[in-house]
Amino acid sequence: MSTASTPDRRSFLKQSAAGVAAATTLAAAPAAQAAGANEKLTVGLIGCGGRGPGVAGGMTGIKNVEVTHVCDPDERRLAGAAKRFGVKEGRAVKDLRKMLDDKSLDAVIVATPDHWHAPASILALDAGKHVYVEKPCSHNLREGRLLVEAARRNKRVVQHGTQSRSSRLIADGVQMLREGVIGDVLVAKAWNIQRRGNIGHAQPSAPPAGFDYDLWLGPAPKVPYQTNRHHYSWHWWYDFGTGDAGNDGVHEIDYARWGLGVETHPSLISAIGGKFFHDDDQQFPDTQSVLFEYPGDGKVGQRRMLIFEMRLWDTCYPYNVDNGTEFYGTHGKMILTKRGKLLVYGERNKKLDAKPKQPYPLKETNHQQDFIAAIREGRKPQADIEIGHLSASLCHLGNIATRVGRSLQFDPATEKIVGDEEASKLLSRNYRKGHWAVPKGV
Repeated sequence: MSTASTPDRRSFLKQSAAGVAAATTLAAAPAAQAAGANEKLTVGLIGCGGRGPGVAGGMTGIKNVEVTHVCDPDERRLAGAAKRFGVKEGRAVKDLRKMLDDKSLDAVIVATPDHWHAPASILALDAGKHVYVEKPCSHNLREGRLLVEAARRNKRVVQHGTQSRSSRLIADGVQMLREGVIGDVLVAKAWNIQRRGNIGHAQPSAPPAGFDYDLWLGPAPKVPYQTNRHHYSWHWWYDFGTGDAGNDGVHEIDYARWGLGVETHPSLISAIGGKFFHDDDQQFPDTQSVLFEYPGDGKVGQRRMLIFEMRLWDTCYPYNVDNGTEFYGTHGKMILTKRGKLLVYGERNKKLDAKPKQPYPLKETNHQQDFIAAIREGRKPQADIEIGHLSASLCHLGNIATRVGRSLQFDPATEKIVGDEEASKLLSRNYRKGHWAVPKGV
């Protein structure tokens, strides 16, 4: 991975234009010919609860795209998805390997719990499928790199589910930053402030009928079933989730990084936080402040900082939006949120009626359509897996720094924490020994 310094605004504009041109082709020529607009594409859904059916539903409206397979270890969810998408008998399965063995399948959506994101995606890529993987693309930083390598090795399209990359409002906000509307952007602050529910305290019990808990666990360590680390509440457990930084905060972290113009990992991570409010079993913090420093070449004007702020018990949010990003430039600031706000201020907080000189050159303004178009055109999607990995890694690094309670020095080139054995172990995770889904190279 490149350790090139963060460019100033002029050089970044040149680099941005080059990046748009480069995005028209995959890193290597696709192994299979790009599918034409009139050629049917078949899609399988892995993970039929929560987000998955919504993503799949967004693809059914695209011409010549059909959801033909569904997979979930929960029989009730599986049956519901099969009915919704009219899946034929034999193509609704509990074990994803049966789906991936079907050579008629072109692409899959991976909308499982986080601990399955990278393993399922890598297996799909090695089976020759294109992948739309929900955020975050990985459970840990090492898996993210292995997923990038699998995408390049198999020459397949991988779209990361940070859909703000396909938002006209967000993209035009970033374009204005590139054009210098607030000068050189030196600092970005992303926030995730909302009141989450308490998951309570529970004891191990028998899994519910029709739920294959062993398949659900997959390559994660084998622990007893518990009602508050099952559907959705798995987010707050180290073995299965990535906390709310990876669950919701990753969206804001992603476009904060985009607007800040940093295209590598940070070199310094500092964090504080913990459980300030929720007295329950969840392991991740409900309160967190993380700072990421990008030193560039070390010269004044080249350094950048990204801040992530999270409170999962608060309903008083900045600018009356629960999730958003603020950019601080040498001549003003910008507020940009996926909730539809774009506010620009010049010197001394003078409000500006600013618009981009030219719109950001989005290929598509719908994330699922962009994924399908990228397959058909043989190009990278707007949230290519390398982009997803860099953004998801911020969630992982922030969580590690919070967990160990100290600052981390990180080497972007080797993707290793320097001089901290305890923190370094958290770049990967423990796996169930001998499980078929453990990625090679972990």
